Amino acid sequence: MGGRVLLIEDEPNIIEAIRFILSRAGWRVDTHSDGSTAIEAVEARKPDLVILDVMLPNRSGYDILNDLRQAAATENLPVLMLTARGQKKDRDLAEKLGASRFMTKPFSNGEVLAAVRELVPE
Repeated sequence: MGGRVLLIEDEPNIIEAIRFILSRAGWRVDTHSDGSTAIEAVEARKPDLVILDVMLPNRSGYDILNDLRQAAATENLPVLMLTARGQKKDRDLAEKLGASRFMTKPFSNGEVLAAVRELVPE
């Protein structure tokens, strides 16, 4: 049941909420909060899914997503993008760069769990 999720997010309340939701459902959740070293964190942890915030310190989630899609090892890795800005242009950019799914904050616990289960079927 579950798999390994890497949550790349810098807001402590969101980190704790998502970690709690997913851990309770049987997922292993690693966290990382610095955009400049996010790619190295993905390479080191080899998650089944990345939950990626758009606005991170030192580097944009969009830039990170673009790098993930350019690398052979991560080009098909499911990525759930999170953002506080849910405007159409934000969704369009995430889609263009290859996000598997896009979710705006605030979100419900059920939404997050459903998205994760959809992206990484158990």
